Amino acid sequence: MAAMKLKDEFAEFQELLKVMRTIDDRIVHELNTTVPTASFAGKIDASQTCKQLYESLMEAHASRDRVIKNCIAQTSSVVKQLREERENNLDDLTLLKQLRKEQTKLKWMQSELNVEEVVNDRSWKVFNERCRIHFKPPKNE
Repeated sequence: MAAMKLKDEFAEFQELLKVMRTIDDRIVHELNTTVPTASFAGKIDASQTCKQLYESLMEAHASRDRVIKNCIAQTSSVVKQLREERENNLDDLTLLKQLRKEQTKLKWMQSELNVEEVVNDRSWKVFNERCRIHFKPPKNE
């Protein structure tokens, strides 16, 4: 039962990230419909479109990074607290199960940082392929 609850909690976490990753999932479509190919370059202001998309990507990536790291920090805190309680109650199997559950959740959340890196890299690659001639991001970012 506890394993099911853990999976449900993590599934909610992943669902939130999935919703937050919509911009990354749709970047190819977005670029294909808003940034012209060379033959249509005069008809649309691609630099403005790329600038807006850049700002949206930066905001989305920062927001997801904050959410993931917040969840990791909260879960790490719970794990730390449970470890301390466990040291004083070595016979408490319920406490041990709870600790293991939180440690598993923490590992899953930490693995989302790797997923996030892959998603972000893919989005920036696509963005740069289509927007590099239309928009130069600020150097400090």
